[in-house]
Amino acid sequence: MAYKISEECIKCGACEATCPMSAISEGDATYVIDPETCIECGACADGCPVSAISKD
Repeated sequence: MAYKISEECIKCGACEATCPMSAISEGDATYVIDPETCIECGACADGCPVSAISKD
């Protein structure tokens, strides 16, 4: 299952910059992860300064 970004997202863009698959894009309220593209590597979660990304 792909990682997900919670409402704690501060839209800093750190996750988008660290994703090797370009699976993350800016959404209206938060960044969003495309579950079809995500390879579940965890780079985005490791790079998030507010721990808003988890594997659910």
